[in-house]
Amino acid sequence: MTADDVCAGEQASPAEQVRTVLAAAESFTVVTDAHTCDLVGGGLHSVGGDGRLLLRLPADCRLAGEVALAPRGTLAVVLKFTDVAPVAVRERVRSRVTIAGWLAQAGPECEESGTVTFRMVTAHVALETAAGPVTVGLDELALARPDVLALHEAAMLTHLVDDHAEMVDLLTRLVDPRLLQGVVRVWPLAMDRRGITLRLEHAHGHHDVPLPFPRPVGDPGQSGERVRELLAAARACRRGSRLPSRP
Repeated sequence: MTADDVCAGEQASPAEQVRTVLAAAESFTVVTDAHTCDLVGGGLHSVGGDGRLLLRLPADCRLAGEVALAPRGTLAVVLKFTDVAPVAVRERVRSRVTIAGWLAQAGPECEESGTVTFRMVTAHVALETAAGPVTVGLDELALARPDVLALHEAAMLTHLVDDHAEMVDLLTRLVDPRLLQGVVRVWPLAMDRRGITLRLEHAHGHHDVPLPFPRPVGDPGQSGERVRELLAAARACRRGSRLPSRP
C-alpha cells in the first residue's frame, strides 16, 4: 500500500455525516426564543427512516410547556449537535450539526412514563467540519443512512488507545514519511465503514490522515477483520516511521 493508496477513497457525504452524528449523539442543545437547554441522555431523540427527527421529553419540562403554549402548537427551535472525538486528541470537536425548524407534539402524552413525543418539522440543516460549513438538503438527508459503525466507534477507538497503543504506532507506517516530520503524538481520530483516520499532532498544530480499509465494512461484525487487514498492510509497508509513545 502506497501513500497515494492511503489518501484515496470515497468520503462520506454531508448528509451521511449528519445522519451519523445524530445516530451517535447522546446529548444536544435546544434553543428557543425564550431559553436554551442542554438535553443529556440516550433515548431523547431518534431519527426515522425518512430522516424525520423525533424528541421524547418529560411532559413537565419547560420545553414541552413552550410547545403547548405556542401558536398553533408549533414552536420555532434550533437543535445543535456536537460530534466530539471519543479519545483525548487536541481540538476534540470533529463536527457540528445545526437543525432549524419547528417542534410540534406528535402524539398524546404517555401518562405511565410521564413523557411526550415531539416531531421536528425541519427547515434547514447545516454541517460544519474542518473543511467548512455546508447546507444539507432535506431530500438528501431523507435518503442518507448513518454509518454502520456509528454506535460502535467510540468503544472501538477507546479500546484501541487504551489496550493496543502499539497498533496505532504501527499504522503510521502507512503514512507518507513527509507528513511525520515533527510529529510528537498520534491518535486514532475517527473510524467508520471506510477506514480509520489518524490525527498527527505537532507542537503547534495537527494533521489528519485517512487510512482506508481494503474493503468497506458492511456490518459491525466485520470491523475487526478490516482492522487486521489494515495492520497487515502496515507490517508489510517499509515506508513511514515510528512515533514517540503517548505520555
